[in-house]
Amino acid sequence: MNRCILVLLDGLGAATARRHMGFLAALTHGGMTRHTELTAELPPLSRPIYATLVTGLPPLETGILRNEDARTCPGPTLFSRARAAGLTTAAAAYHWMSELCNRAPFVPERDRLCDDARLPISHGLFYSQDAYPDDELFRDAEALRLRHAPHLLLVHSMGIDHAGHRAGADSRASRDAARATDALLAAYLPRWLEAGYPVLITSDHGMDADGSHTDPTPAARRVPLWLAGAPGDTKLPTRQTGIAPLAARLLGLTWP
Repeated sequence: MNRCILVLLDGLGAATARRHMGFLAALTHGGMTRHTELTAELPPLSRPIYATLVTGLPPLETGILRNEDARTCPGPTLFSRARAAGLTTAAAAYHWMSELCNRAPFVPERDRLCDDARLPISHGLFYSQDAYPDDELFRDAEALRLRHAPHLLLVHSMGIDHAGHRAGADSRASRDAARATDALLAAYLPRWLEAGYPVLITSDHGMDADGSHTDPTPAARRVPLWLAGAPGDTKLPTRQTGIAPLAARLLGLTWP
């Protein structure tokens, strides 16, 4: 199979996903995707969990416990393992992913547009504004896919997280952001499946009514996970630490 698209919908809590992601719900009810929910690692912060999603290690093991800890992951990532196996990698993602996987600190003039086979994420379009529109982000990702045919592609949108921080998870803005992202997936997911990509869709953390995700509560920690286009006997992970190993298996890689 040796290919995979990982979609990271930043800040999407499990409850919001159940209530407002109608397209994904339709696929799940129709047996075209598999769905589960996970409990985010602690602390439920973005950068520490990004590191978990690409290394398979909890934050206490990566040592990345703060959003302000701008450095590369201590040890191999999903992207570095893919590159070592000769696979092509790409990401349309928030710039912290560039720092974790490629090099830190992020220098926009140098790192925003990336085409360097020596780097773990060889082809990248990295943004640094939380308000970067999700529709532009999905176009960025599709442009990378069409241009480079990567084996591994990360699609990382920030719209749901941005709306949640501004207005809280129970707000109309947050609900509409989830609905809009669901509509984007309705446009792009069929293309990716037709091209032969298994697709993992998940989130780093949820969001509470205060517009925060720092507390160890279900609102901040419960996140969705969908898997489409993979064999029906593919086992879904029970922790966020299992997402990178699952993606590796879809890529045909062994995971220690």
